[in-house]
Amino acid sequence: MHLKNLAKKIKDAAWVVLCKKFSLPEVLLRLPWLRQQVIRYFNILYYQDKIFDRTFWMGHALQKHPADAFIIQEIITEKKPDVIIECGTYQGASALFMASVSQTQVISIDIAAQKNLPAHPRVRYLTGSSADPKTLTLVKNLIQPNQQVMVLLDSLHTKEQVEKELQLYAPLVSPGQYLVVEDTNLHGHPVLPFAPPGPMEALAEFLPAHPEFSIDKSREKFHTTFNPSGYLLKC
Repeated sequence: MHLKNLAKKIKDAAWVVLCKKFSLPEVLLRLPWLRQQVIRYFNILYYQDKIFDRTFWMGHALQKHPADAFIIQEIITEKKPDVIIECGTYQGASALFMASVSQTQVISIDIAAQKNLPAHPRVRYLTGSSADPKTLTLVKNLIQPNQQVMVLLDSLHTKEQVEKELQLYAPLVSPGQYLVVEDTNLHGHPVLPFAPPGPMEALAEFLPAHPEFSIDKSREKFHTTFNPSGYLLKC
């Protein structure tokens, strides 16, 4: 009993010292379980408020988390891919963003022809299903031998679609480059828990059979992301 009382006093004293040095929120956020809950609920709040619908690059709707856009910019700057293949064009802001912050050629694919897409000399838009082998052939014909290739998957966020895209486009990723699987936060990771299985579930089946890809958690350094476990580095 004496040892228990002593341990309690030491613990209480440590708590007092912490509270004198830091504010109560700072102290609480040093608790790992609480820290993870704060991150989780902030991500849910950010998504529920649909801030991504009010995020623009040069006047075009980006529909990306700014933290993810910044990370993608860092990856492009560090890895210097010659070509970026983007599955999912939407309004073209993502392709424009990547071309604007680099000297990289961007090939952006969408199943439907989009109107008023932003023009850029290094952006090439293709119309067709990204899961169609014919579209893949078109993409391959635009890539020169020995070019360094990075891939982003951001089209239809169903498990089946992402599985098809992973099988088709993962082989195009050059060693040392990234495959970015976007919107892995769906289906309760942590947003929209009642949505059907999506990108995260496709990844869970893909990764065990592809040890050449590893999840780079350092790309989640801002704590908030739409792509948890979605930044894959190819060895």
